[in-house]
Amino acid sequence: MASTALEITLRRDRLIVGAALAALTFVSWLYILWLVETMDMGMTMPAGDMTSSMQDAAPMSDMAMSDMAMGETVMAGLHPWSFTYFVFMFVMWAVMMVGMMTPSAAPMILIYARVGRAAEEKGRPLAATGFFASGYLLAWTAFSLIATLGQWALEQALLLTPMMVSASALFSGLVLIAAGLFQWTPQKDACLSHCQAPLAFVHAHGGFRREPLGALALGFHHGLYCIGCCWALMALLFVGGVMNVLWIAAIAIFVLAEKLLPPRWPVSRVAGGVLIALGIWVLAGGTL
Repeated sequence: MASTALEITLRRDRLIVGAALAALTFVSWLYILWLVETMDMGMTMPAGDMTSSMQDAAPMSDMAMSDMAMGETVMAGLHPWSFTYFVFMFVMWAVMMVGMMTPSAAPMILIYARVGRAAEEKGRPLAATGFFASGYLLAWTAFSLIATLGQWALEQALLLTPMMVSASALFSGLVLIAAGLFQWTPQKDACLSHCQAPLAFVHAHGGFRREPLGALALGFHHGLYCIGCCWALMALLFVGGVMNVLWIAAIAIFVLAEKLLPPRWPVSRVAGGVLIALGIWVLAGGTL
């Protein structure tokens, strides 16, 4: 009886994979929202008052106190770029990328799960879907490291405030225009085509893999194409605010739309034109 129940559950592997992806996205967004709430608390409460309220509150665990203290430091804008702060920012970027990009990768991951199920029924099982998904997220984790370094460099150049928002209209305008122009490039089209046709991507790169490292590498390769498609859009976070929830959600929804809508729809071109117009507007003295 137990064996039959297990077999029935395993036949629903796509449902299980989908639920796991949804849970991962949900937890990532919960973290983002917690961080934004911490930021808002820091901006509306003086640092001394926050520390006092933390001390007067009910006893907290050491980890909770540490998180609140780090949040206070981030919000107060008094942080040095120490190793600890760098790791904190890196984790922030990594979780944010997981929350933003997991939904757009879900179709490819679910296809992998479906093909894997069919291969298992034929006696030629593929590596577990988790290896492919991990490879994809590993690519975006690597991107998060680059983004963290970029944030550090922009803050050092005084182009980004400690609140992680652009401090220069010139910088904002140029980033908007650059992101808009990239939407019209052949490189954008080539990377996006791989994201829009996941099966074609797999067949073009040696097919599905039976060995775990091969599946991990395939997922990583797919993630690199996704980064090639979306890196300029992610740069817009430095314009609207790295922790601006509406800005984050808008970019995530657009990335998902780019991948799911029919290729014949000029979504990227239209968005590129809008970004270029916004960039010119900002350079002319307008505000977003």
